[in-house]
Amino acid sequence: MTAHTTSTFTDALSTHRDHDRFLESGAVSARVRDLVAESWLRSAAAGVDADRPEAPVAIDADELRDYREAHPLSQVFPLLYDVLGRAAEECDSLLAVGDSDGRLLWVCGRPGVLAQAEGINFAEGTSWDEGRAGTNAPGTALRLDAPVQIRAAEHFRRAVQPWTCAAAPIHDPITQAILGVVDVTGTETIASPQTMAMVRAAARMAEAELGRIVAVSGRPKLWSSAREPVCRLEGLGRPDCQVDVDGRTSRLTHRHSEIMVLLVDRPEGLTGDQLAIELYADDVRGSTIRAELTRLRALLGADLLDSRPYRLRSTPACDWLRVGELIEAGRVAEAIRAYRGPLLPQSDAPGVVARRERLERDLRAAVYASGDLDLMMAWTRSRWGADDVQMWERQAGLLPESSPLRPLAVTEVRRLNRELGA
Repeated sequence: MTAHTTSTFTDALSTHRDHDRFLESGAVSARVRDLVAESWLRSAAAGVDADRPEAPVAIDADELRDYREAHPLSQVFPLLYDVLGRAAEECDSLLAVGDSDGRLLWVCGRPGVLAQAEGINFAEGTSWDEGRAGTNAPGTALRLDAPVQIRAAEHFRRAVQPWTCAAAPIHDPITQAILGVVDVTGTETIASPQTMAMVRAAARMAEAELGRIVAVSGRPKLWSSAREPVCRLEGLGRPDCQVDVDGRTSRLTHRHSEIMVLLVDRPEGLTGDQLAIELYADDVRGSTIRAELTRLRALLGADLLDSRPYRLRSTPACDWLRVGELIEAGRVAEAIRAYRGPLLPQSDAPGVVARRERLERDLRAAVYASGDLDLMMAWTRSRWGADDVQMWERQAGLLPESSPLRPLAVTEVRRLNRELGA
């Protein structure tokens, strides 16, 4: 490793609150491989805690079965187990297969080894994405899109350092997009070129079998779930959201509409407790939130909605987001044309109310600051701007005395002042 790489790595770890203890663990060596050092840099930058004993849970047990049955790799998992899983078990190791986000869908091995792996949460439904679990073979292989072997102390998190793993990504034979990853995890005895070669061969075999399935079926592509679904939402001036997923249009319930608005606004995700605070003025049981999210996921599909935390895998095209983008770009006339009314006007969920008021406030401020009489008149002609006395006053001040519209503006100012007691 070059001096530059060593210096950069040390600088990155110096921001980690457990820097000194991590150095004392023996994980840092003067001869750390470049790919490991670079992965440590990314792990530290992502805020991964080197002393956290467990990987985070990404999919609840009650959702995992349906998700993996619908996943493309379910077609080749029996093959992977036959060619690699049995050999891993004979070596007291584990076979793991995960999706493109590093979430483990299958973990197989002898009961005793599985029990040991549960100590670090190397189990079905957990996330081993490098940005959440630190340097590890499945996560780093996905990050680099290449076969990777991570030995013992090369793992970023100390609890994982007794283990050694080798992993390789599996690609869609048609689009070449990453579908997931296959991994063998065990003791130091699997830290060999032979293990890496077997894992790489198993991944290529899975890709070949997927190609055969496509050829036999006559389909032009593997399946639609290999990509993110196209989702569009409309919520302006409507009591509930209308959602279009891959051309299938439906109307969401009132509560599901509110949940979608909150998730769109927080792409990093929300916990169940955070959602409850945003949705309900009073306390509500966590089971109520989980039930609502389960029904929403059944409607939208697991490819669109994640859990732990609850988040949308991609940001939908939303009419209210579009208005906000036009305001930021200074295209006020387009923004007011696209604004069909307040966001979910009948909702009293605290989080929705805050977002609705923020959008209306931003649009109104842009119209007022524009000094454009046509835009201001369009605002006061709408039902949400008809009683905006300050906008009427600004119109009255800008309209020439000879304008036939000025008396109307003056009359409205007087009426509103009278009604408001001014």
